[in-house]
Amino acid sequence: MYKRFVVILLLASLFGSNMSTYFIYAGFEVNQTQLAEKFCVNKNRPWMHCNGKCYLMKKLKQAEEKEKKQERESQRAAFQLAMPCSPVAFRFTPLLSERHYSPAKVENPISCHFSIFQPPKQSC
Repeated sequence: MYKRFVVILLLASLFGSNMSTYFIYAGFEVNQTQLAEKFCVNKNRPWMHCNGKCYLMKKLKQAEEKEKKQERESQRAAFQLAMPCSPVAFRFTPLLSERHYSPAKVENPISCHFSIFQPPKQSC
């Protein structure tokens, strides 16, 4: 029962956050006359036929800014999770068995003859 309630609550909050602009439109349509009387900026200019649409635009702009702010915060949080602030420490472990060679077994690397290519010199 508890799990079902939590699932329904999470789905409702997810649905509500994605549909916030539609809720603003619905609230405006239901209360348009009251909003036009109380909050309309263009009450003194009835020829504009605003009818509270100015208030609707303000609310939609506020909702959009709020969503952008939440998106920036979520991106910042995701970046902080991807790039931790603490430096990464690397630990190098020494070899478990170091090999010691005696000079008699090691071949002399100097005895090998390597030719190094040099371009011909030009004389003037």
